[in-house]
Amino acid sequence: MPLAEAMALATADAAGRPAVRFVLLKQADEKGFVFFTDANSRKGQDLAANPRAAGAFYWDRIDRQVRFEGRIEAVGVLEADEYWRTRPRASQLGAWASEQDGPLRSRAVLLKRWKAMRKRFHGRPVPRPVGWEGYRVVPEMVEFWTRRAARLHHRERFTRTATGWKRQLLQP
Repeated sequence: MPLAEAMALATADAAGRPAVRFVLLKQADEKGFVFFTDANSRKGQDLAANPRAAGAFYWDRIDRQVRFEGRIEAVGVLEADEYWRTRPRASQLGAWASEQDGPLRSRAVLLKRWKAMRKRFHGRPVPRPVGWEGYRVVPEMVEFWTRRAARLHHRERFTRTATGWKRQLLQP
């Protein structure tokens, strides 16, 4: 089953080498698009070195796409803690067990670490690990795409200006 909140997130390291992967959108509002990850992961390191990102959603069933570009800001500790408490316990334990993006000898090693975390935190809340952070993409550009016949798709781009948003239609 497709995840409507799955977004492709593109980052680049300090040398400009791009990387893209899917993350789950956890909040979207007038301030931007929020996701959470390990700050020590590849994407966390990229965001520290180059605090800009681009994201895209594609919903085939409704023939729509949304993409955006903007600067990155960290969400506050309280916001990160608040979201952490909503995660399923098994996922919280997974965040403790995984050294995200690090090499893994075998899946058995990961499962062993997960079981060790389950034992370690048995009977008590799982705290948010140090380095598990939230990030907000503050959009400077948002584009909406709708599939149309003959590949004459409808595209609208909104660019942030000092006084608001500028709307522009784009060629397909």
